[in-house]
Amino acid sequence: MIQVIGYLNSNDTKKAIRYLKERGKEYQFVDLKERSLSKGELENIFRHFNPEDCIDISSAYYKKRLAYMVYDAAQELEEHNELFITPILRCNGKAALGFDTRFLEANL
Repeated sequence: MIQVIGYLNSNDTKKAIRYLKERGKEYQFVDLKERSLSKGELENIFRHFNPEDCIDISSAYYKKRLAYMVYDAAQELEEHNELFITPILRCNGKAALGFDTRFLEANL
């Protein structure tokens, strides 16, 4: 089963969910507005991606708070989930950032 982590108002998250629904595939959706990622989930994501690569530099929070600062990306992502590029797709120990049809096809 594919886990889709993101926000329901994110267009890419909506695309990933629609993609899975259209193919009749089961998925688990984790809404970052309702709950934050656990330390274990963060560690799993950081095993696949450098924390700096996970930050959505087009997000309002980034532009307002971090664009001109020196910061620890892992710590900021842990404290502020809205910085993540969404959706985060996870399946069988693998992960992808953003809407990635190749990842979805490979894990269906």
